[in-house]
Amino acid sequence: MTYNDSNFLIETIVPEGEVIISRTDLKGIITYANETFADISGYKVEELIGKPHNLLRHPDMPRVAFEHLWTTIQSGKMWQGYVKNMRKDGGYYWVYAEVSGVYKDDVLVEYKSMRSPISKETITKMQRKYDEMKLKNKDMIRVIRYIPFDEYVELK
Repeated sequence: MTYNDSNFLIETIVPEGEVIISRTDLKGIITYANETFADISGYKVEELIGKPHNLLRHPDMPRVAFEHLWTTIQSGKMWQGYVKNMRKDGGYYWVYAEVSGVYKDDVLVEYKSMRSPISKETITKMQRKYDEMKLKNKDMIRVIRYIPFDEYVELK
């Protein structure tokens, strides 16, 4: 995965007091998204509905984090953790997420997710932790390098 768009380095800050809310079916397809979710992610609500929630998965997130999320919620427990999501424009935003099942007559019918802002200190700590996890698991690694202009032109 290569980014030719400079937005991948641009962070969108989730404003204090805002809560991002979504619901998905049991396969992770978005069935509800609030306006805050749309605003922060750069999508329109209509663009999110019917799409897999992993549409927002940032490549900096370790695969094992989402494996743990799915194992946890499928066992009927709430998952809590920090997530770096990718915006439609290639930028990113960080949130604290709580994901749990929604039950009707004791039957699991969907999942709900509530996400809120986190501090800069937590972002720095989690980025380092996730980078270490990706290295340990031999996952895709982020590399940023500077190249001469002529080489850049050839890439386009």
